[in-house]
Amino acid sequence: MSFRLRIGSRPSALALAQAHLIKHQIEARLPGLVTEIVAVSTSGDKMTTASLAQIGGKGLFIRELEAALAAGQIDIAVHSMKDLPAVLPGEFRLAAVPERENPRDALITRTAGGWNGLARGARLGTSSARRRLEALRLRSDLKVIPLRGNVDTRLARLAAGDFDAIVLAVAGLRRLGKLGDTECVELDEREFVPSGGQGALAIEARGTGLIGGVQEIETVVVSLNDARAIAEVTAERAFLDTIGASCVSPVGVKASVDGAALKLHALLFSGDGTRNLADKIAAAYRIEDACAGLAPAAAAIGVALGHRMIDRGARVLIAST
Repeated sequence: MSFRLRIGSRPSALALAQAHLIKHQIEARLPGLVTEIVAVSTSGDKMTTASLAQIGGKGLFIRELEAALAAGQIDIAVHSMKDLPAVLPGEFRLAAVPERENPRDALITRTAGGWNGLARGARLGTSSARRRLEALRLRSDLKVIPLRGNVDTRLARLAAGDFDAIVLAVAGLRRLGKLGDTECVELDEREFVPSGGQGALAIEARGTGLIGGVQEIETVVVSLNDARAIAEVTAERAFLDTIGASCVSPVGVKASVDGAALKLHALLFSGDGTRNLADKIAAAYRIEDACAGLAPAAAAIGVALGHRMIDRGARVLIAST
């Protein structure tokens, strides 16, 4: 008996590369499965000039995919985890969090030397409020210019001389095979804190029923879960939900499992960048406690750091963005 699975994805080169990665992993676990990648153009893909904050946030990159899920046009959707809101609508579920790629940001420059190689007043391209404020925290002299578009578009504009440097996720560069093509410095995640969920993928499914209507497919998709990735993104997302951050809030948060502990650190800014708040926490954690879609102990660590930072004024800063 042959089974069929329809995998929804945004139509960008990076999104399709991520969908194909999941497709190959599923096919390897269930030989004979007929898979199809269904490209779904989202509002965020169509609006390429305005900032995400102006047009409704990163939810615009998942809305049409969730509509396709709800309508039964696709069986799962593959997202970049950082594009998902901290809490999903009740009609959907996070079916799997596969092994995480490198979560760091990368500084890509036209000349060697990283931050130190940039001239005073150099032009840095990014439309991310977090990246803009983190960069200015390190180099207040930089001129930050809005830059949207896919990875190839951004790299092309850098090469054309529109910018002296840009910031991109290491994971996207690796998945597209672009990492070796650029003058690139991976940024220390303790100094330049990435977005919650960066580098991780999310497989979203309808909240009820078996994926594809078949137990074998459900089992295979769930088997893609990686305990370390689940623990990290669960803590990060719980933190963001606790402080009331939106997808476009200038907040960086990164969790890591280190031996028998889970460590979490965060950095957030006021909207104008004049104020910032940093904190970190570590707590005992057993990696084997992570389970499909839920890691309660990891979530509790994220909530704890969130409340600690709320006591120090986190919600005041979030409200100013």
